[in-house]
Amino acid sequence: MKAAFAMPLATVSPAAARVESYDWVKLTAELNNQGCVILEKLLSPDQCQQIAGLYPQEEHFRSQVHMARHGFGKGEYRYFKYPLPDLIGGLRTALYPRLAAVANEWNTRMGIGLQYPRDHVSFLEQCHAEGQTRPTPLLLQYVPGDYNCLHQDLYGELAFPIQVAILLSEPGSDFTGGEFVLTEQRPRMQSRAEVVPLRQGDAVAFAVHNRPVQGSKGTYRVNLRHGVSRLRSGMRHTVGIIFHDAK
Repeated sequence: MKAAFAMPLATVSPAAARVESYDWVKLTAELNNQGCVILEKLLSPDQCQQIAGLYPQEEHFRSQVHMARHGFGKGEYRYFKYPLPDLIGGLRTALYPRLAAVANEWNTRMGIGLQYPRDHVSFLEQCHAEGQTRPTPLLLQYVPGDYNCLHQDLYGELAFPIQVAILLSEPGSDFTGGEFVLTEQRPRMQSRAEVVPLRQGDAVAFAVHNRPVQGSKGTYRVNLRHGVSRLRSGMRHTVGIIFHDAK
């Protein structure tokens, strides 16, 4: 899919190279153990500003959602339309194979027969065959008092079990509050909360719905939700990279 506009290659190739520069053995272990992992400095400050600056430009988006109207929280976000901006599409393509390997292992451990293809194009073909054709990457904007309720981004029958959020603003400088939060609902146990400390350009990869956990009597599933705490000051932008498309 060719992007609607061409960002300079300098903003595309280094981002994809950055994905491959991480220690994926270490990141995979953390993702398996905790259900989330931080990819530090996935984007540069200039790249963060470039993406955040797209928010008021209508031509890049297919729809806008005001969260309060739907009971999702308070704030707003916009879904990108196809073709995606090169930087967003490039990251989606580059991150997918690394996360697909983890997702396939999770499905095996949870006794789920579905296995995901190695490349993202093939996975999108499966989504489109199921009638899920609308792009799901989104750009979120928060101002003081805004928050995002705990939720899961599923969008259809075929849902990739890991997604990525990238913080585009700098905590303490651009905004205060607005922490990224994950909760795990464990069988016959109280829920566990995790506050993920992100800086500008950091990404968090996390489980969308279920993940396997090894217990004393074998593997069991935990159910996850994610959200954002109340913004206290400033403005916060985040880009969400979801790998399945929506109906």
